[in-house]
Amino acid sequence: MSDEKIHTHIWLEEPEPDNPFATKSAHCHGYDVFGDMLGRARWTEMLYLLFRGEAPAPEQTALLETLAVALANAGPRDPAVHAAMCGGVGGSPAASCLMAALAVGAGQHTGAREVFTAIQGWQVCGTDLGAWHSWFAEIQQPERAGVWPIPEHAPGFDPNGASTATIVKQTLDCLATMSPGPCLPWLAREREALETTASATLSMTGVAAAALADLGFSADQGETLHLLLRLPGAAAHALEQRGYGLKKFPFYPVELTDDPAAKRSTEGT
Repeated sequence: MSDEKIHTHIWLEEPEPDNPFATKSAHCHGYDVFGDMLGRARWTEMLYLLFRGEAPAPEQTALLETLAVALANAGPRDPAVHAAMCGGVGGSPAASCLMAALAVGAGQHTGAREVFTAIQGWQVCGTDLGAWHSWFAEIQQPERAGVWPIPEHAPGFDPNGASTATIVKQTLDCLATMSPGPCLPWLAREREALETTASATLSMTGVAAAALADLGFSADQGETLHLLLRLPGAAAHALEQRGYGLKKFPFYPVELTDDPAAKRSTEGT
């Protein structure tokens, strides 16, 4: 018999006395999941415990739960959700639709990697507006290129936004009132100044990064949670499009400069 064991500080299982492959009890960071937590703990409390290794305070639970509601569905215009919809309407299985959403939603524009970088910004700059100005310039230097390309815009901001989206402001205002940390309240007060520094409007990824930083999550943890919390909407839209079929699939309107139909119409006249 091998003496090798799975090394984890997260989870401890005790086997049934008559079956070593069946679990008698399971503990997450010391908490009895099925004996004490089940029926008492919220899903967001379990998430916090898994990632942070300790039970959240009530205000942390409220903040994470509210953030989860805000991120649950980015809507069919979001690239990650649209990718899942493409899989659904094409008849792909559930796992393929979710993997499509994860792949597209992992990037540096509205994606989880943008959240990762923005959390790093909070760790470096905190609530110092001047430090943010220097950091935005620093992260776009060529020598920072690696596995990920150089960010094309300030992380957490929308380079195409004419003004801050209403839902972004609503989410920021709501989360800032319940945050136990310094990032969200400061962002709510200094949003316009920070947008000027970033030369872009605040995006939902920026709000999410500030919330995750206030909750004490690392950049890696925040990146992973952002991917996870956005999956429900992608899954629901994929299932909906599977029921509608190809003929009702919402393709984005495209104006062709050499549209054959328009050419035939012109030639006919």
